[in-house]
Amino acid sequence: MLKLTGNLGIEDFYKIIFEKNPIEIDETVFQTIENSFNFLRDFSKNKIIYGVNTGFGPMAQYKIADTDRIKLQYNLIRSHASGTGNPIHPLYVKSAMLARLNTLSLGNSGVHKSVIELMTQLINRDIIPLIYEHGGVGASGDLVQLAHLALVLIGEGEVFYKNELRSTKEVFEIENLKPITVVLREGLALMNGTSVMTGIGIVNTIKARQLLNWTILCSSAINEIVEAYDDHLSSELNNAKRHKGQREIAKQMRANLSDSKLTKKREDHLYNKAQDATVFEEKVQEYYSLRCVPQILGPVLDTLDSVENILIEEVNSANDNPIVNVEKQHVYHGGNFHGDYISLEMDKLKLVVTKMSMLAERQLNYLLNPSLNNILPAFVNLGTLGLNFGMQGVQFTATSTTAENQMLSNPMYVHSIPNNNDNQDIVSMGTNAALITKKVIENTYEVVAIEMITIIQAIEYLEIQDKVSSKTKKMYDAIRNIVPAFKDDVVMYPYVNQVKDFIMNHDNNLLK
Repeated sequence: MLKLTGNLGIEDFYKIIFEKNPIEIDETVFQTIENSFNFLRDFSKNKIIYGVNTGFGPMAQYKIADTDRIKLQYNLIRSHASGTGNPIHPLYVKSAMLARLNTLSLGNSGVHKSVIELMTQLINRDIIPLIYEHGGVGASGDLVQLAHLALVLIGEGEVFYKNELRSTKEVFEIENLKPITVVLREGLALMNGTSVMTGIGIVNTIKARQLLNWTILCSSAINEIVEAYDDHLSSELNNAKRHKGQREIAKQMRANLSDSKLTKKREDHLYNKAQDATVFEEKVQEYYSLRCVPQILGPVLDTLDSVENILIEEVNSANDNPIVNVEKQHVYHGGNFHGDYISLEMDKLKLVVTKMSMLAERQLNYLLNPSLNNILPAFVNLGTLGLNFGMQGVQFTATSTTAENQMLSNPMYVHSIPNNNDNQDIVSMGTNAALITKKVIENTYEVVAIEMITIIQAIEYLEIQDKVSSKTKKMYDAIRNIVPAFKDDVVMYPYVNQVKDFIMNHDNNLLK
């Protein structure tokens, strides 16, 4: 049981979303919520407070009669539950729910405590609102997507429950749950915010870090396969640059290769032996996709760390409007719901993940092309050349998928389209950015899965299972349990999908 105090980290999200640890709300949070609600209830009497006694957006100029305040909140929720397209996967919605719960727990929203209580129950019981991909422009936050969350909290709409899509009313009856109490501005407080884009973004960072670790492992293994010199991974060379990410990638690769019998020392082959030849048969340096991995993946790691920090800052921030400040006894109107921070970070993340797919695709091409590697048959074909095709077919998939990533990497951050009668005249498109980044990450897992199968086939052909590092050998064994060695041509798509599923759902730390 994890106790929420209004300060979440990435590890907390992992435990709750992936490991399904239950949560409970600290009593101090409930006290903060009560104080905020009571203050707003009293403060809003005889004052004009946006979203309490006014219309919304361009209709904020219209005062709402006291007798219609509650109806106003329900109207907002129902009218904006207008998403379309594919449902967002429940894993990402649960992350968004946790992000919203944490924001509301800060006491800057003036919500009734029933919101906190019910959201906690939904998370703990894996009752996940149906939220669609299309609808958010990321200006007043994720208005449309969060409206679908709010719809469930008032007992309407649909939820994913025990792997089925069912009506909220039916599930609430089964689980003996009651809808929230709408008193002041519970509709607007739930909907004004960046929690969907942030929740998706946090899962993206977790998946991207896992993907990076697999990419490092594959890059290490290829260096073994070609018996590369190891000085391009040396601490001396990489510490000559001041970038933290580059140094860390090189360090991880050295650790991966620490007990390899295949990588070579430059001094043993080129420095301490007389060299009379005018043309060297062996490469003096490897191609960039092998030699420059720390320099290529270093920026990926640095960017990932930065993105993660920004997202966690957002999770632990008040991204609502207006902001209730009990200490100052005041209500402040502004734009904390605007999603530009998240939109920009998602664009950064998808750029570096696309670069990972490009690196994996080039490493794959290196293994498949005998004119480049000089040690493997064409397409790492273990069968009869000409009659069999080896990995030829799946290279097309890797190339096509990488090309799609390159196109998807165009930024959403600068694709603002005014809407809402020009009230929202510049928007973030943050949820679109987060969802496209999700697609780019999933695509890259496909490319790495194809590369990984090829690496295993190359090790098979060269018969170096007993010479690779222990870390590479564990990867070899894990993938061999999924994909048997093949000489005759086989239908590849089930194997690619199974390997993709394996690496998407396992960190390579399990191979330690």
